[in-house]
Amino acid sequence: MNHLKQIAAGLDEYGLDAMLVTSAPGEFYAVGFHGEGAVVVTSGECRYFTDSRYIEAAEKQVAGAHITMTDRSKNIQALVKGAVEELGVKKLGFEDGYMTVAQYNRYAGDLPCALTPANQLISKLRAAKDAEEIELMKKAQEITDKAFSEIIRFIRPGMTEREIAARLQYDMLRLGADKMSFDPIVVTGPNGSLPHGIPGDRKVEPGSFITMDFGCKYGGYCSDMTRTVAVGEPTQEMRKVYDTVLRAQRAGIAATRAGVPGKQIDAAARKVIEEAGYGPYFGHGYGHSVGIEIHESPNANTADETPMPVGAAVSAEPGIYLPGRFGVRIEDVVVMTEDGCEILTKSPKELIIL
Repeated sequence: MNHLKQIAAGLDEYGLDAMLVTSAPGEFYAVGFHGEGAVVVTSGECRYFTDSRYIEAAEKQVAGAHITMTDRSKNIQALVKGAVEELGVKKLGFEDGYMTVAQYNRYAGDLPCALTPANQLISKLRAAKDAEEIELMKKAQEITDKAFSEIIRFIRPGMTEREIAARLQYDMLRLGADKMSFDPIVVTGPNGSLPHGIPGDRKVEPGSFITMDFGCKYGGYCSDMTRTVAVGEPTQEMRKVYDTVLRAQRAGIAATRAGVPGKQIDAAARKVIEEAGYGPYFGHGYGHSVGIEIHESPNANTADETPMPVGAAVSAEPGIYLPGRFGVRIEDVVVMTEDGCEILTKSPKELIIL
């Protein structure tokens, strides 16, 4: 799987002769290969440069590009320069969202062409997932859903957050994941008010919530989900907060479809939480795009006015966090369609009491 043709087709819109791709996610999107290299895409041809660690695998996996290996006399930058000269490139786009200042200075000082910021060329393409990308995300989510169904049978009072996080990772790998999308978040009791809390030695106690935010990668694409479950009977206030978050998520999903800006989706969910009196305790955005990376764009937050494209995969994750007491977050990933969205996450969302 690669997207070289799509990148080449976008060059004219940005007034470019070629696009230089050097980031790891950009490289994977362009040539469908996890290595360490650089891609030069023109309207007529594509070139991929890598080193001896990856050349054998690249020659087997990369299609549609001329592949060249570095050697002691020519590093990747020298090969890029040679391609620019040979192909007559005058205006070369680069991923300004990823390239460091040091990298830019090296290329700018060496290349006989103008370097033009063009991160949006690829980020805009990546925002709208195609059918093959969505199928990989569905597989990643299927693995994640299975891990959830197993972890709720595993959890017992007295276990630590760290134990539960370790088991989640083991189960996802055992079920076919390539790796984790991110380090799992597992928090219980008062730690639940930390949206990005780090699993530690706090033990699960009866009458407490456990919030688990986790996901895996399959075929290079991420899953992401959060579920909050109760261990023993929750209080009425805990039930009220949980119900509020669930209603907020459903309101956000009901407002989700292609063409709607993320700001509007966020507002639909945020209104429910604010009307319930918990507005100050929902501090983060409603959702973010997911794909090759766990955080992509566009986003569903209070500021993003970008209309969602068909095929955008976005998290739906409102939360309420009461400092020092407990928190609740519920998260699915949805894919935008013309008239709504498809929910990839299949795990139940009604409150589970273990």
